Formats: sequence, C-alpha cells, structure tokens
Amino acid sequence: MERFFKFSERGTNLRTEIIAGITTFMTMAYIIFVNPGILSAAGVPFEGAATATALGAALMCIAMGLISNRPLALASGMGLNAVVAFSVIGFAQGNVPWQVGMAVIFVEGLIILALVLTGFREAVMNAIPMSLKRAIGVGIGLFITTIGLNESGVIGPDAITLVKLGDFSQPYVWVSLIGLFAIIIFMAFKVRGDILLGMAVATVVALILGVAELPTAVFGTLDFSTFFAPFQQVEGGMALMQIFTPTLLVAVFAIMLTDFFDTMGTVVAIGEQADFINEDGTVPGAKGILAVDSAAAVTGGLFGASSITTYIESAAGVAEGGRTGLTSVVTGIFFALAAFFAPIIAMVGGGIMFEDRGTIYPITAGALIIVGFFMMKGVKDISWDNVADAFPAFITIVGIPLTYNISYGIGFGFISYTLIKLFTGKTKEIHPLMYVISAAFVVAFLDAAGVFTALFG
Repeated sequence: MERFFKFSERGTNLRTEIIAGITTFMTMAYIIFVNPGILSAAGVPFEGAATATALGAALMCIAMGLISNRPLALASGMGLNAVVAFSVIGFAQGNVPWQVGMAVIFVEGLIILALVLTGFREAVMNAIPMSLKRAIGVGIGLFITTIGLNESGVIGPDAITLVKLGDFSQPYVWVSLIGLFAIIIFMAFKVRGDILLGMAVATVVALILGVAELPTAVFGTLDFSTFFAPFQQVEGGMALMQIFTPTLLVAVFAIMLTDFFDTMGTVVAIGEQADFINEDGTVPGAKGILAVDSAAAVTGGLFGASSITTYIESAAGVAEGGRTGLTSVVTGIFFALAAFFAPIIAMVGGGIMFEDRGTIYPITAGALIIVGFFMMKGVKDISWDNVADAFPAFITIVGIPLTYNISYGIGFGFISYTLIKLFTGKTKEIHPLMYVISAAFVVAFLDAAGVFTALFG
C-alpha cells in the first residue's frame, strides 16, 4: 500500500489518509439525501435515485483514487442535478421522461470523455470568455438558491408578482430555517461536516414538529430501477434515441459546458491546496483525472444519478492531511455502505406534496441555499467596468434563475456577447467556436418558441 499510494513521498501515512477520507465523506454525505429529493421532483424514483447516488459516488471515488492517486472525491453534482430535474426533464416531469434526461447526461459524458482523450478540450475551453465562465457558476448558484428557498417554503409562487413570502405559520418553514442557520453556525465555527450536521438538526426539529416520521426500519434493500436509464424503453422507444431534438442537443452542450469548467476549477483549487500544481499552473496527471471525471458523468447518466463530478468538498479531506488516492478510496467505501440505509435517506430527503405549490423538502432545503451561497464567489472576478464583457455576464446570471432554465441563461449570455463584440468591431475577441455556439442557441430558442413548428408543421 505504501508503494502504490506513495505515502512517504507525499508526506502522509495510512492513519492520516483514512481520517481524511472519512472527513471528506462527512462533508459530502448531504448529497445522498439532497440528490434523490431533487431528482424525484422530476419523476425519478426516489429509492432508485438514492441507490444510484450512493453507489455511483462510491464507484467513481474509488476509481479516482486508484487511477489518479489524488485526494479527489466525486458524487452527483449540485447544480448539474438541478439542470437535469428542472431544465432538461422539466418540473414534475412536464417536458420529457426522466430516462431521456439521463440519456442527455450519458451522451454529455461521452462527449467530454472524447474531448479529454483527443485533447480538443483545451480548444473548447479557450473559446469561452472568462467572464461567461464565471457568470455561469454564479447564475447556477442563484438558481440553486431559488430552488432551495422555494423548497423550504420561505418563498412561494404568485400569479401577479411571480414570487411571494411563504407562510411562516407552517412548521416545515421553521424546520428549513433552523436547519439553514444550524449549517451557518457550524460553518462559522469551522466544524467538519457542517452541512450534514445542519441537516441532522433539521431532521430532529422535523421529528419534534411532526413534519417527518421515524422510519420503520434502518436498513433497506438496494433499488436498481434507475440503472441503465438511457437504454430503457419509454414512450415507444429507447430513451437514448429521443435526445436528438434541437432543445435537448443544446441541453447536452450546456451541461457539458457547466461540467467542463466546474471540474477544471475544482481540480486546480484542490491541487493548490494539496500542493500538486506545477509552477506554471499545470496539473500533473490531469488527463487521468479528467478522464475519470468524464467517465463519472457517463456513469451518472447510466445509473440514473445525474452527472457525477469532482467535488470541491474534497478540500475538507485535504485540510485533514489527505494527499493520496487512498483518501478518495475511503470516501468511496463509506458511500457504498450508505447505500444500504435507504429508509433513513427517504426520511431525510423525502418531500411533502402540496397541490398549489409542488413538493416541499424542508430538511434538505438549507443545503441547497448554502451551496448556492458557495457558488456566488465568482461574481467578484467579473470585470464590471467593461460593458462588453459585463452585460453578457449579467444577463447570464439573472437569466438562469429568472427563466428557471440554465440553458436559456447561458444562451442569453453567449448570444449577447457575440453580438456586442460583433457590432463594436471587436471581432478579434470572438473565438470562431463562439459563432457556432451562439448560432446553436439561436436555433434552440426558435425551436422553444415554436417557430419551426409554425413554419414546417
């Protein structure tokens, strides 16, 4: 084990790596409860999503540890799961079957994997201006926060003002608020596993107020109903074959873009903390890391867990001294064990259905709000004094939550950036691929508006 993981070379030992792996799991474990809740709102079977989330994270954490030997853990991505549930599939499964949504993730992962293996990834990355890269993350953060506030009951829908203050006489609102502030307090005191512990507080309050009930069992059987979702038969055909529409193909690209840059930012950030970044800013063994991350997206779509991606929470394990892949392997083992606690997952991540406002998820809502808060950091790095860069970033940031569609927000930003640069004579600043991407978004918007249907029936 010493020879394989290179403990001495990296200044660590077996005990440190195990503790680091447990710490990373504690900071990421909230995804086991949150992800099934988000996906189930779009029609994905909750129990199946819980099994897929835990086992998918377990498999890819172990793969990352063994292949890259870096302390990078993976699980279903926050933000990306919201894309699948609320943009691709559509709220309450109103647009496309959830299996087709998972097929979008499956194909997106295959494309990224191909880009990594061919080296074309750098060309795509260089085509997107940095201001838009940052804006996408911020916009998704606001989107997740909006979802969290709605699922907590703090805000609700309104026919005239679009949103309104929620009903604070409802106990589930207080469950959410107490859970949220518990997380904030744990964060302020730098307690490891702050999100998970905050959810534990919310769970206790939910039980006291009668919002949740104790499960009749602790252990449950694994549910594989979401596995191989892209190849399941739905609405008379294989789900995978139903993604070839302009809207869904744009969704493939939009998710790929988000997955693409989120991973790169995470790897660089963790690499700097763990001291495995070269002086020129390159990451040793980056191709292997990105290959596993890309394969994780494929696996997420295949399992029905949404896109699995590298987590910034890996920083918690690194802070505990984790420097090798054993940290990730230990994290993966704990995820695998968690798969057998489905009744507890259902209690924490399950929702309360209301006819007038959809489903409320009081215990996990606070985690969504906090993750959205984390994703706001990039807004400070946008050049707000440069209108040609700032306005496309702004329209991206507000477009994502206000249209309740991440693809639309990104499209607004890309099209406005290309047009502003074009009409101000700054064509040299437009990468050729930006014309292609912007044109693809225009086609998607026309299709969504029903233009093609009106013209061609």
